[in-house]
Amino acid sequence: MAQQQKLTTFLWFKGELAEEAARFYVSVLPDARVVSSSPMATTFEVAGTRLVALNGNPGQAFTEAMSILIECEDQNEVDRLWSALTAGGGQPGQCGWLKDRYGVSWQVIPRRLTALMGNPAVVQAMMKMSKIDVAELERANRA
Repeated sequence: MAQQQKLTTFLWFKGELAEEAARFYVSVLPDARVVSSSPMATTFEVAGTRLVALNGNPGQAFTEAMSILIECEDQNEVDRLWSALTAGGGQPGQCGWLKDRYGVSWQVIPRRLTALMGNPAVVQAMMKMSKIDVAELERANRA
């Protein structure tokens, strides 16, 4: 019997953008689907984790204090997700962080980065990056 998810992230969108945002994320992220939708909220699932996009008060805004981390298999996946999530008004940040067109902060990180983070040269190289470059991290690791 599958265990029911106990924690669910609610993403509070300004105005009536919840369903639009959820459908965008489902179109971009692998293994994603819309579970249900109502005028107030859209529930979607990514890699088995449920999230809820909620139509909320326009006075509230997302901040970098909360982000969603995506561990990518390789540079191709980093590049694809980075391009998709920054398209249409998204903003690149530093060290693999970005804001999408809705203001949600994401960390688009190659899985390989975790293994390399023990090397100070890798950390130093990463600190100079916007989108993470796996080949450059590997070069820093060998230096």
